[in-house]
Amino acid sequence: MSRFWSALVADLSPYVPGEQPRLGGLVKLNTNENPYPPSPAVAEAIRAALGADGGALRLYPDPQSAVLCTAIAQREGLAPEQVFVGNGSDEVLAFAFQGLLAQSRPLRFPDVTYSFYPTWCRLYGIAFETVPLGDDFALRVDDYAGGGPVVLPNPNAPTGRAISRAQLARLASANADWPVVIDEAYVEFGAESAVPLVAAHPNLLVVRTLSKSHALAGLRVGYALGQAPLVEALVRLKDSFNSYPLDRLAQAGAVAALRDESWFARARDAVMASREQLSRGLAALGFEVLPSLANFVFARHPGHDGAALAQALRERAIVVRHFAKPRIEPWLRITVGTPQQCAALLAAAREIVTGCDRHGA
Repeated sequence: MSRFWSALVADLSPYVPGEQPRLGGLVKLNTNENPYPPSPAVAEAIRAALGADGGALRLYPDPQSAVLCTAIAQREGLAPEQVFVGNGSDEVLAFAFQGLLAQSRPLRFPDVTYSFYPTWCRLYGIAFETVPLGDDFALRVDDYAGGGPVVLPNPNAPTGRAISRAQLARLASANADWPVVIDEAYVEFGAESAVPLVAAHPNLLVVRTLSKSHALAGLRVGYALGQAPLVEALVRLKDSFNSYPLDRLAQAGAVAALRDESWFARARDAVMASREQLSRGLAALGFEVLPSLANFVFARHPGHDGAALAQALRERAIVVRHFAKPRIEPWLRITVGTPQQCAALLAAAREIVTGCDRHGA
């Protein structure tokens, strides 16, 4: 701590992102990246955006990201003015917290959810209440009746459980006088999106990312979808903070990714198939596995401590995510990798839970 810090900085408890190991040779299943390379069209578009000699980089990017907003709008069946883009969905969510969710009533979100939410609340001075999930980690929409701002992921993280579009409509209607933000970072892997509800619910904002669904975590492209007045609030904040959140390479790559629907469908289907195989394999080893509609599974073994399991897997060159937090300390969040990565995870887990190494000792 420095005597030059402001009181705000001194009081912060920053979000801790998932580890990005510097060691090679690890099976990395801890930060929910897509296991497949992005569409080849992405690299081609980035090369074209550079120009023959890279001279395009001397110019500022389009501050409105107009081409990208139009591509997103066309894909989602909306108008461009209903789209906001930012530097990853975390930046988009941060603007939503500051511009929409700081209301006269406390913000509500699940007690087990994305751990950045309380960090933003502390950063922006937003009062909040956590709403307990059920014993099975299911989200109960009726618990959010009574009115007030709401944010929640669908599917939820780190559990992977999702609620239906009908339930999302009930949630938006029950809080019609307050903003409701649905964080759909993982929705492309089998859950129902809230985007078709935007036209009927002026209080509803849906936040997405290309990091998982389109394998662009390294480009940092997120976006929000909602009626124009909600989007305008985010634009006003963006233009009071950083008019150029997306560089020209990210914009070009994102547009190319969105236009390659065949790549997206193949990669999504492959991840979903591996998720089911991984879930079945873990269950066969005695793990309890929550039903997941994300690109990860949430699992625990009744005979093994969560932290010890994570460490034992790491000793076998496999990295998963463990959260030392109430209610979920026994659980591991495991990213769905390629079939080969999932097979390696299952083989290592079998060694650990049976007490046998690869040689049967």
